[in-house]
Amino acid sequence: MRFAGTSAYVATEDLKVAVNAAATLRRPLLVKGEPGTGKTVLAQEIAKAFDAPLIEWHIKSTTKAQQGLYEYDAVSRLRDSQLGDERVKDIRNYIRKGKLWEAFTSEKLPVLLIDEIDKADIEFPNDLLLEIDRMQFHVYETGENVVAQQRPIVVITSNNEKELPDAFLRRCFFHYIKFPERDTMKAIIDVHFPDIQKELVREALTVFYDIREVPGMKKKPSTSELLDWLKLLMHEELPLEVLQSRDPKKLIPPLHGALLKNEQDVMLFERLAFMSRRQGNG
Repeated sequence: MRFAGTSAYVATEDLKVAVNAAATLRRPLLVKGEPGTGKTVLAQEIAKAFDAPLIEWHIKSTTKAQQGLYEYDAVSRLRDSQLGDERVKDIRNYIRKGKLWEAFTSEKLPVLLIDEIDKADIEFPNDLLLEIDRMQFHVYETGENVVAQQRPIVVITSNNEKELPDAFLRRCFFHYIKFPERDTMKAIIDVHFPDIQKELVREALTVFYDIREVPGMKKKPSTSELLDWLKLLMHEELPLEVLQSRDPKKLIPPLHGALLKNEQDVMLFERLAFMSRRQGNG
């Protein structure tokens, strides 16, 4: 099995190398990069390319590592015992399987996505070390050992909100998804909008990359936001002149709500437009 991208996902050469290396080693692939650069979608496309089931574990700030293994619902068991339910005789009725359990017992080699691992508590990655290394864990309530039938392909994403422990990093194959260059971005746009006007793409990309280079931005627009913006531009059928204009009074691009996602960045562009007008009047 080799990953070469898919018809719906443009993968750079170094990303293909990273995916295939991690798959060969059966090491977790740790993927970092700006939000919106396709880290989560990568796992979905790997699953499609390998014809593998995808098991997704989306991490929140409250997620604990134990939830990935299993959870014992003692409250439900107590309630059922008070009601005289026969189910209480078998404790396995109250064991909820986690995503790692699903991946370990999958009949077909799965792709396991652990999405945004840096959202969880700092101890979360360390708490998974043993299970990811040994590919097994013990269920104390039932006394059984859950052992992986085959080592799943694990994709872990991070937005760099927290530093990950060295012991965890040593067990991963690391790849940083660089923000796409102009040619790569054109290829991504062609995948999503094969019939789009080339002139529109050229002008939109010029505006988009100019925005990303403005110093002081709190949040630079991402690939997914560019695609949203292009979809709006096509839907509204705005004339190209609107994008081609370099009028200082119109520094904020049309339909900018798809690209600028907080008031600080909108105000930054408004200030730049104001300063340009003053210089022009002077």
